[in-house]
Amino acid sequence: MKRILLGSLLAAASLNAFATAPGGPGCGWGNMLFEGQRGLPSHLVASITNGTSGNATFGMTSGTNGCDTSGALAYNGKPMIVLSSIMNELSEDMARGEGEALTTYAVVLGVPAEDRAHFAAVTSQHFNDIFSSADVTAEQVHAATLSVMKQDAVLAQYADQA
Repeated sequence: MKRILLGSLLAAASLNAFATAPGGPGCGWGNMLFEGQRGLPSHLVASITNGTSGNATFGMTSGTNGCDTSGALAYNGKPMIVLSSIMNELSEDMARGEGEALTTYAVVLGVPAEDRAHFAAVTSQHFNDIFSSADVTAEQVHAATLSVMKQDAVLAQYADQA
C-alpha cells in the first residue's frame, strides 16, 4: 500500500515537472530572467520566481508577461513512475480483474470512476496481450495497455489522452 501511495505521489509531482507550463513556456518573470538557460537549477529558480511572485498568474489573466493561454496544456511524459513501482501488484490485480494497483493505473491513465470497472474487465480479458511474458517491461505493459484500450469503444477516448 505504501508503494502505491508513494508511486501516486511521485506521478502527481511529475505532472508539474513535465507539463507544458501554464500560460506557455515563456510565461512569467522567472522565464524572462533565466531566458536561454538550461538545466534543472535554472528551471527550478524560474518556477519558484513565477510561483512566489504570482506574476505568471497575473500574466495569464491580463495577457502580459509573455503569457498566452490559447494553447492546450499537454503532458509529454509517461506514467512510468507509477507503473514501474507496482508491476507485480498490477499483474496480479489485472489477472483477477480488480484491486488497488489496477485502480491506481486506471487513475493515472485518466479513466474516470464510472469506467474503471469496464477498464478492469477489458484489461483482465486481455491480460496475456498486456503481460506477454514474465520479463515484460513497464514500457511494454503501458504500450500494450494503450493498444488494448484503443480497440475498445469506451476506453479508446482515454487511450488517446494518455
